[in-house]
Amino acid sequence: MNVLFILGTIITLFGVILVYDARPITKKTFSFGDQNEGAKGLKMVGFILALIGGLFVFFNI
Repeated sequence: MNVLFILGTIITLFGVILVYDARPITKKTFSFGDQNEGAKGLKMVGFILALIGGLFVFFNI
């Protein structure tokens, strides 16, 4: 197995978990008033991480 493949898989998994569980993570972790903005930010970060990890896996040589 290649290291980039494993790293890309872990990054993709972490990004998908952030997108899927953004609201519970926001409620548990952050204590600011507007939880919608926090959930939206976590979903954007998770989407970008999933894209980066997917590119690592896709372009693995």
